Amino acid sequence: MSWSPSPGCLKKALDAPVSDVPASYQQGQHIRSFRNHTANGLEMARLLIPAWNMPGKCDVRAMTFVINAYLRRHDTYHSWFSFDDADQVVRHTIENANDIQFVATKHGEMNSAQWKKHVLDTPSPLEWDCFRFGVIQRADHFTFYVSVDHLHADAMLMMALFVEMHMNYEALAGGGAPLRLPDAGSYSDYCVRQHDYTEQLTMDSPDVRGWLDFLDSNGGTMPTFPLPLGDPSVHCSGDLLTVQLMDDHESDRFESACTSAGVRFIGGVFAAAAIAHRQLTGDDDYYVITPTTTRSTPAEFMTTGWFTGVVPLSVPVAARSFAEVARAAQESFDSGMPLANVPIERVFELAEEESSSRLHAAGPGVPMLSYLDVGLPPLNPVIMSQWYAQNGHIYTDLGAANQVGMWVNRRTEGTIITVAYPDNPIARESVAEFVELMKCIYLRVADGRSELVSSSRLPVATV
Repeated sequence: MSWSPSPGCLKKALDAPVSDVPASYQQGQHIRSFRNHTANGLEMARLLIPAWNMPGKCDVRAMTFVINAYLRRHDTYHSWFSFDDADQVVRHTIENANDIQFVATKHGEMNSAQWKKHVLDTPSPLEWDCFRFGVIQRADHFTFYVSVDHLHADAMLMMALFVEMHMNYEALAGGGAPLRLPDAGSYSDYCVRQHDYTEQLTMDSPDVRGWLDFLDSNGGTMPTFPLPLGDPSVHCSGDLLTVQLMDDHESDRFESACTSAGVRFIGGVFAAAAIAHRQLTGDDDYYVITPTTTRSTPAEFMTTGWFTGVVPLSVPVAARSFAEVARAAQESFDSGMPLANVPIERVFELAEEESSSRLHAAGPGVPMLSYLDVGLPPLNPVIMSQWYAQNGHIYTDLGAANQVGMWVNRRTEGTIITVAYPDNPIARESVAEFVELMKCIYLRVADGRSELVSSSRLPVATV
């Protein structure tokens, strides 16, 4: 069973007028990237697919109501995008949210390959309905899933989904009334606010200067992963590697070492990567980018949309202990947080406007390191416990890849890392080596052996 727009709904969406609300920088970059991938015959990783279990047989009528209430509530789903004659991204917005009407379609029995193809066939970000809903009915329960293009969502997607859709469905299926929810925030308002802010920026703005200093330290562009990733001219799909770095007790001890150093767990995460980079390259400084939410109000934390910025980190590593590196990493992250509100695309626009040749587009192999603790804000520990109790997961598709994304997640059972990388033997070996070295550093710190310095290219055993 899946839900998609009715023919009448789809026609009204396609007839939606042009809106004055600009696409966010995140959306504009995503749409252009998708167009470039398509022009080169490549697939792009673009789908977020949350899924969780619900008991019993799905009440189709109740679920249809819940899906439409959710889509009407969050205004990011009311828009679609095109390119005008000047190659600018143009937003079209449905004027009446009640015109959105998704209807259920029965598919009968499907094997895993058929189901996978059905999900991956979710329309592209250049189509309005680039989001789908569905259930997989089983003997005593069903799995509910959503497939939404990244254009409309970030990693916080599951919060609004789970709270609104799961709880609303339970209320309706149990014979109750729909939940009375507070007003959602507006993603359109965020887009307007973002562009009003970025239009005021100049090359002399402090946060733009912060980005320029970071880029200048890397030759006028983004940093690169320290190990070979294969021939970048040979396009390949992406792959994932997931490794447990520490169990729950080791994670607690690692956090104690961070606390003793005067930093949070996240500072230790960046320090471990910095020390690994130092040991592999001998570089005195470590450079990486990390994503963070740009939500600023309680309503926005429960609003579906792409509210993510990037913070650049510069961490001195040479001749420093773990505690010293961690403090430097924490300071770089905390002081760099305002830079998340400055899209890197805007920095390049400003440089181009001033005919500056100091910057050039990033090549393959840009490293991104993210940290998330599911037990801490902005996630809600109560909601997260229910999410995991219902076997909640977030999946994604794997398209062409030429960069390295690293996600360190702390959960009740320990700390894991998932790495996305180009699926070729050289990159696979490089990523495995980097992750294994980081794991050794985590464990040595957790075991109380964090006083040694990273003064040179030391073997793993002597972190």
